[in-house]
Amino acid sequence: MFPFFSDLINYLFGTNLVFPIPMFGFMVAMAFIAANRFFVFEMKRKEENGLMTSFEATEVIGKKATISELAGNAFFGFLLGYKVLGAFLSYEEMAADPQSFMLSTKGSLIGGIVVAAILTYLKYRETEKQRLPEPKEVKITVHPHQLVGNMTFIAAIGGIIGAKLFDMIEDIPRLLEDPIDVIFAGSGLSIYGGLIVGGLSVVYYARKKGLSIIHVVDACAPALILAYGIGRIGCQLSGDGDWGMPNDAPMPDAISFLPEWMWAFDYPNNVLGINLQEDFTHMGLVSITGKAWPTPFYETVMSLIIFGILWALRKKINAPGVIFSLYLAFNGIERFFIEFIRINPRYSFLGFDLSQAQIIAIILFLFGIVGFFSFTNKSKKSSKQ
Repeated sequence: MFPFFSDLINYLFGTNLVFPIPMFGFMVAMAFIAANRFFVFEMKRKEENGLMTSFEATEVIGKKATISELAGNAFFGFLLGYKVLGAFLSYEEMAADPQSFMLSTKGSLIGGIVVAAILTYLKYRETEKQRLPEPKEVKITVHPHQLVGNMTFIAAIGGIIGAKLFDMIEDIPRLLEDPIDVIFAGSGLSIYGGLIVGGLSVVYYARKKGLSIIHVVDACAPALILAYGIGRIGCQLSGDGDWGMPNDAPMPDAISFLPEWMWAFDYPNNVLGINLQEDFTHMGLVSITGKAWPTPFYETVMSLIIFGILWALRKKINAPGVIFSLYLAFNGIERFFIEFIRINPRYSFLGFDLSQAQIIAIILFLFGIVGFFSFTNKSKKSSKQ
């Protein structure tokens, strides 16, 4: 496996580079970049078709830097310096587990203070250069697609918080046993937690800006499933523990032309340093080969297929809300069935033993189906009037 991006580069090109960029983190960054681009494309298309409109906003120029602006730069600078210099001073520890180090309280106090001072000063100087004798208000035109960057950033922050919260809820005993370790651990992130909290954060922001929520969620639906699929590539390449249950079955002849890892894989040299055979035994699971279902790979394939379907339908379906409803339904179907071959805690739900993800998947699917028929009927009634 490739715990770090440099591992993949070395494997492909025979080099011997060492730089601790986590593979999973790198792919998550690529996922956000890709989602941002396709989100922008769709927001622009909707504005061109008159489905969304630009609006005027008032901006004050020439004013001096406020305390909150300087404090914001100082806070960001402190975090940056605290972690960056801390990473250099504790390079070996950070390189061994970058995610845990970055989410821990470890760092350099001096680095934090220095970078905070620098960024605060730069903000002050920048504002002073643009300062006018009398600040004045100007009108600016804001296009919906220009807010996508803000929405992507909000989704990222909300997604991380939500992913962590849902992961903690999923295993309450582990949280109660060692809350500090669970909260600041680099691993343990719930995809659905990130989706729900990140999504609600974006909806709140869009509503505050006066954007049409229904068109915003329609526009971001293909981007969301694309980002999910790219993120799962990171899970597969790094071996972050999202593999499935043991798979000792021989590869069917019908697909024997495919690489064996697409059927069963033991994730050697994974980022968690886990031996699958030992891990299965520890969990009470029987495995002869020590190989698991490569579920992240399957989810990537299914996500890309769903993305292709939604992207192809977006111009053909005119009823607002239908694309997002289809996204919810497809997402629910994909996650519900993949969970049957994944290792996750189970809960009793309506007489069935299901994982947290499956329960949420059922809810999303039902919302998707209800939304599909509801928005379709609403559109038909509107066209007849």
